[in-house]
Amino acid sequence: MRVLIRQGVVALWAVFITVIWAAQVADAQSNAPFNQRDDQYRLLGLKRAKEVYEVARSDFERQRELHDKGYITSVELEKARREYADAEVNYQQSLLAVLFEEQFVSISDAVKYQATDGSRHVRLTIVNSSGGTAEFQKLLNLDDELFRSLQPDIINSIYVSLLNENNAIISRPYESKIAQLRYGTPEKLDFILLQDLDAVTVSLIYGNGTQRNMKIFLQKDATVDRVLVQSEQFSQEIELGATASFDLTLELYSGTTNTFSLAVVNLPAQIGRSFRAAEGQARLSQLRFTESSRTRQASLEVTLPDRPTDEVAMDRAIPFYVLVLPHDRLPQLAEAADKLWTTEEIEALNVGFVRLELLPRGKGKLLVRAPQLYHAIKHGETARMVIDIKNEGSRRLDNIEIAVDLPLNWAEEVAPSVISELAVGENQRVELGFTPPDDIAVGKYELRIKTTAVSDNQPVVGEDKTVTIEIQAGTNVIGTVLLVLAMVGLVGGMVVFGVRLSRR
Repeated sequence: MRVLIRQGVVALWAVFITVIWAAQVADAQSNAPFNQRDDQYRLLGLKRAKEVYEVARSDFERQRELHDKGYITSVELEKARREYADAEVNYQQSLLAVLFEEQFVSISDAVKYQATDGSRHVRLTIVNSSGGTAEFQKLLNLDDELFRSLQPDIINSIYVSLLNENNAIISRPYESKIAQLRYGTPEKLDFILLQDLDAVTVSLIYGNGTQRNMKIFLQKDATVDRVLVQSEQFSQEIELGATASFDLTLELYSGTTNTFSLAVVNLPAQIGRSFRAAEGQARLSQLRFTESSRTRQASLEVTLPDRPTDEVAMDRAIPFYVLVLPHDRLPQLAEAADKLWTTEEIEALNVGFVRLELLPRGKGKLLVRAPQLYHAIKHGETARMVIDIKNEGSRRLDNIEIAVDLPLNWAEEVAPSVISELAVGENQRVELGFTPPDDIAVGKYELRIKTTAVSDNQPVVGEDKTVTIEIQAGTNVIGTVLLVLAMVGLVGGMVVFGVRLSRR
């Protein structure tokens, strides 16, 4: 009996001690209320939440031992478990808040380069720059399974896109995703530029919605040591005897060379060529790039001969290349000045180049010659003249029409009025006649002769000729005869008078 009494007393004493300790734990937890500064100083809030979590965990473990021994009820154990679960959730939330606050994504490299197909690309290197997780892990002694399970050195779901100044996406893909970015392990992304720019805005969205927009100046791929060349007007139709201009955009991709020479290959010698600067139209033979100006504008002017030749034939395309090469390699090109280069040989030179094309086109030219542009006629007469039509162009003329602007009620004769065709250098004579109306007044009148034709489906207009026709008064025959008789009678009377006077 004494033994039983003694065991009961010990059990009651253990229960009493446990209740008192649990009350102290509950009091300790209740004395750790939320501090508004925990949101501002999240590291200190994490420390506070960690202490509460450890106390709740110890309490739950002790309560479970007492429950196993039968000293407390299941309700009391469930209460301790809920308190432990709440403390664990608060601890995890505080830990996640610190981890998200410490997350930081940056760009270590942004290189612009040109692919073999001519498209512009940007290669980005994305870095996890957080790096503070190890520091506060040591500070708070967070060497536990929960901390490791949250993977503090990994940033999940990073979305990257490239924008222009108007915040429009200018890359393909429009948006790229990095599933996980581990600290110390950079990720590379490759974008195709839909708009050729030297500076872009990189948009980053990661973590719990953190967003960064960084406007960066793109580096040029200095490993290729060349100048990339582009021309929007790479193929042009040019009339014989005319001059055309090809625009050139030159971008430097070099880390060692900044002076380059310009050259043209595969262009026939009969075609004149010269490089000119975009500003001032100064002639160029070399280009120098600077750190602040790695993109230059220039143009190539080509002049075709007046007449077709064996090498410059009409309607036959002439492909050629513009090369931009380091100045010290220019003698290498000069040694093969007469060489007809293939695309493979030019690519083997490993220099910047662009393929251009010109198509010589001919066009007829009307030359109108008129031996006499002034005529004097009388009433009832017709003014007649001839004009010579000659094709002084480089292509056949078709459907040559001769039209005359006449004064009112005048009549015209044009033979022929239409010339079906006129070969290059060929001449055709046209006869014209102009008859004034019967009641026309004396005076001068002007007529305009116009010539038009078609050459290669394009209109051709000749020089207008202005003809002046003077209408003179008609001659009175009777009056003239009487005047002559009067003059004869007068002269005869004077002779008779003179004879008689001399006899006296």
